[in-house]
Amino acid sequence: MKAAVITFPGSNCDRDLAVALEQAGAQVARVWHKDQSLPDGTDLVAVPGGFSYGDYLRCGAIASHSPIAAALREHAARGGYVLGICNGFQVLTELRLLPGALMRNAGLAYVCKPVALQVVRADSSFTQGYTQGQQITLPVAHHDGNYQIDAEGLAQLQGEDRIAFRYAAGVNGSVDDIAGVLSANRRVLGMMPHPERATDPALGGRDGAAMFSALADRLVTA
Repeated sequence: MKAAVITFPGSNCDRDLAVALEQAGAQVARVWHKDQSLPDGTDLVAVPGGFSYGDYLRCGAIASHSPIAAALREHAARGGYVLGICNGFQVLTELRLLPGALMRNAGLAYVCKPVALQVVRADSSFTQGYTQGQQITLPVAHHDGNYQIDAEGLAQLQGEDRIAFRYAAGVNGSVDDIAGVLSANRRVLGMMPHPERATDPALGGRDGAAMFSALADRLVTA
């Protein structure tokens, strides 16, 4: 699997994400926000957490207009895989690759702690390393992780089984306790928790490793 990890000014999880992918066996290229193309043969584009462009205007808003954004959008349109984590999830909603928006947390408090998640769908390339209904623990670290979508959009996500993860208990006010959603073709995943920070016991757990290893296996055999 060939993966490209994008770095924006203010990204702070790009190296963590690259290491997690490399540990799963991926060939990882680092892509700068001013680049206008992705490396040839890229299977997966990974958009990391952090505070792209200082989170000015709205989280992810400026990143969605960066030079690399057009290549990212074209990659997704071709059916390429895209993973957005935390700020990366915010970027993907700003690009309209995923529906909804990430708002300020309920209570306006920054949340930074391990949280329990329920795996809602285990039949996507991103989640096939888990079992449906499995509870895993991943860390969160965000101020704007409150996922919101209108009633019609929520019904569509539910009806099309595109909710990938839910918080096992309320964390930030997200509608339906949504922690991660999939695109209609299930090749784009956005999630607020950080699986790349849970790939080694030294980091407090390995529940995130299954995502990267399963994804690598799927794309190697695709």
